[in-house]
Amino acid sequence: MIKLKIGLAILSLLAGITLAQAETLMGEVVGLADGDTVTVLDAQRVQHKIRLAGIDAPEKGMPWGQKSKESLSDRVFRRIVIVEWQKQDRYGRLVGKIMVDGRDANLAQVADGMAWHYKDYQKEQTLDDRLRYAQAELDARNARRGLWADPEPVAPWAWRKMKREVRAGQP
Repeated sequence: MIKLKIGLAILSLLAGITLAQAETLMGEVVGLADGDTVTVLDAQRVQHKIRLAGIDAPEKGMPWGQKSKESLSDRVFRRIVIVEWQKQDRYGRLVGKIMVDGRDANLAQVADGMAWHYKDYQKEQTLDDRLRYAQAELDARNARRGLWADPEPVAPWAWRKMKREVRAGQP
């Protein structure tokens, strides 16, 4: 009986996850802030800031920050993309997966060693995406691709935290 209850609980959780429908937005990428944030212009000429879901790329002032931005630019700039999104972040950006020619640009950034799989938010990803992004990061690390060529790459979230502490006067 306990196994049945656990099984039903798991099924209801999975049903809840699969029922959460992503919204879609189609448009042209007209700008990039960095390796994980773009601006998309839709058919009504409305601009949307998009934060790439499931990844965190080096910031502009970090090692690999410019290369990460260039990598994403090569992949999506001036291209028509489909953004699959489910939420907005605290800055009002849509958080989503960018598909270009049927390919996941977020995943490609991780696979090329231009971003980390952002595990703090992996629960917001589908199980399939979570597994693919984690494997892509592991493969990039093992092959020492992109930022993984550095002996001790600093994760963007650690770098941002360090900068906040310096501004606050903490050691």
